[in-house]
Amino acid sequence: MKKYIHVVEDNEDIRYIVEFFLSDYDYEVQLSANVKDFISSMQGPLPDLYLLDVMLPDGNGLEICKHIKTNERTKHTPVIIMSAHSNENEVRTEGCADDFISKPFDLHDLVARIEKHLHGHHS
Repeated sequence: MKKYIHVVEDNEDIRYIVEFFLSDYDYEVQLSANVKDFISSMQGPLPDLYLLDVMLPDGNGLEICKHIKTNERTKHTPVIIMSAHSNENEVRTEGCADDFISKPFDLHDLVARIEKHLHGHHS
């Protein structure tokens, strides 16, 4: 069964690269470009992991992260935050993400982190 990853990222190039790369690793990928897209996706099937960008045109990934972690259906789903702007401490003090990756990131590093959370994760 394919693992399903939801990527929230407003930069089209990054979205494309991440989707392309992850599907190479046999992941099923869903993409949202903003908070609005993300909210409407919550009605559908839930992913195994969320990959969230912090800076979004209509909000930010930390808000989405809080939303995921306070929602009964999704609170055990691992969340990786990616950001070029905020430092790791800020993300960790927000207290919601399971992991943090700073941009620009190495795609192999990204996959390694995703695998760690999907396969090494025991809640």
